[in-house]
Amino acid sequence: MITGIKDTAHAVEVAAVMRLLPARPRLLALGEPTHGEDILLDLRNELFRQLVEQEGYRSIAIESDCVMGLVVDDYVTAGKGTLDEVMERGFSHGFGASAANRELVRWMRDYNDGRPASERLRFAGFDGPLEMTGAASPRQALTALHGYLAAWVEADLLPCTVETLERLLGADDRWIDPAAVMDPSRSVGRSAEARQLRLLADDLVALLDAQTPHLIAASSRDDWDRARLYGRTATGLLRYHFWMADTSPGRVTRMMGLRDSMMAANLLAVAERGPALAHAHNRHLQRDKSTMRLGNLPLEWWSAGAIVSAHLGEGYAFLATALGTIRHQGVDAPPPDTVEGLLYALPEDRYVVDARRMAAALGDTRPAPRVSPYYGYFPLDPAHLAENDGIVFVKDVPRS
Repeated sequence: MITGIKDTAHAVEVAAVMRLLPARPRLLALGEPTHGEDILLDLRNELFRQLVEQEGYRSIAIESDCVMGLVVDDYVTAGKGTLDEVMERGFSHGFGASAANRELVRWMRDYNDGRPASERLRFAGFDGPLEMTGAASPRQALTALHGYLAAWVEADLLPCTVETLERLLGADDRWIDPAAVMDPSRSVGRSAEARQLRLLADDLVALLDAQTPHLIAASSRDDWDRARLYGRTATGLLRYHFWMADTSPGRVTRMMGLRDSMMAANLLAVAERGPALAHAHNRHLQRDKSTMRLGNLPLEWWSAGAIVSAHLGEGYAFLATALGTIRHQGVDAPPPDTVEGLLYALPEDRYVVDARRMAAALGDTRPAPRVSPYYGYFPLDPAHLAENDGIVFVKDVPRS
C-alpha cells in the first residue's frame, strides 16, 4: 500500500499542483489545519511566488479582515504608509505579528515597484470584521459606502444623510459588546435602529448597483470595487448582528454560516480580477459541510469553499494541508492507520499528494480518523479524502 501511495506524492511545487487539475483554476485555495505556524506560511509564500512567476497569478487573499486588508493592498500597490504601519493596521486575528506575513507583504511591494498597474500584485483579506469575541460595528463600512456614493451621485438619490446613519449607529460600544456572543439579550442587532440601518444599507447597495456605469466612468473600477466591498461588509455585519440577537436553537449555526457566506462573497469578488491564491483554515476552504458540536448541540453549515466551488465549478481548486507532528503543541507522530500516518511513513519532509489517486490506492481500506490532543489542530477527515484536489503534507512543524 505504501508503494501505491508514494506514487501519488510529488515535490511541493506549482508545476506538480497544476498537473493534478483539469485546468488552471481561477481560485486556487490552500488550506491549513492550524493557525500560527510560520512554516506553513513560508510554504504559502513560496507557492504564491511560483504562481506569479509561472502561472500569471496576480492576487492573494488570506483569512483576515477584508476592510483592514485594504491598508495592505494600498501599500503593496502604491507604497502608501510604511511596512511597520501596515503590519500593525492591515491584519486581524494577530496575523500582523507573523514574520512570514511580513515577508509576503515586503516581497509583494518589491515586486510591484516600477511595474504598470496592470501587472501589479494585489492583496485582499476575505474574512469579515469578525472575531471569536464578537463582530465589529458596521459604522466604518456603512459610512464609507455612503461617502463614496455622496461624492458621485446626486444628493436626492441617496436614501439618507450620513448624519442619519451616525444617529442610528450610536456608540460603537453597543455593537462590539463581547457579552453578546453568549447572551443574545446584550446584542443590539434587532433594535429599531439596527432594523432601520439594514433597510438603508440595502438601499445604498441597490443604488451602487443601479449607478454602476456612471460610477465606474466617474471614479474608477478600483474605487467601485472597494465600494462594493464596503456594501458587502455593511450588509453582512448587520445581518450577523441580527442573528446574534436571536434566541432560537439555530442562532449559532446561522452565525457560522453567515461568516462563511461573507468570506465566499469576498473570494468571488477577488476571483473576478483574475486568477488568485486563497489561504485560510482548511475548514473554511473545504468543499464539504463544516461541522462542530457546541455542548450537546450539533452544528452544520456550508463552508466558504463549498459555496465558491458551487459558483466556479472547475474554476475552484482546493489543496488541504495535513501535518505529521506539532510537538510543541503536544501533537506527536500520527498513528500509522490514519491518512497522516500513511503519509508520515514516506521518506521526504513534504509532499503534494494527488488526493483522489490516494483514495483509489487505498481501495476498500478506510483510514481511521486521527484524534488531536491539541484543540487548535484539525486533522484531515478521511471520509472526505477524495473531495480534495490535493493534499500538501508537512511531516514536522518546528516551533515558530
